[in-house]
Amino acid sequence: MSNAVNRFLGGSPIGVFIKLLLISLLVGVVLSALGLTPLSLVEFVVDFFQRIWNLGFEALGQFGDWILLGATLVIPVWFIMRLLDRSNR
Repeated sequence: MSNAVNRFLGGSPIGVFIKLLLISLLVGVVLSALGLTPLSLVEFVVDFFQRIWNLGFEALGQFGDWILLGATLVIPVWFIMRLLDRSNR
């Protein structure tokens, strides 16, 4: 069972916990510097879905724009991480 848990988590539970804790700290510092709070993020999501409901499909265009905007950062970072992972093997 321990192997299944380690495989699912991607490492030992303590190691994964420490990694997630450090990443959460870094992301928290960045979000704090941007003036974001957990409540403001929840309000943003709620407002977004309210706008979709109120505006209908027009808001879906904005949703697609956000996906493209996020993908311009996420896809290259993912690709670089995959390349670095391959070079370490």
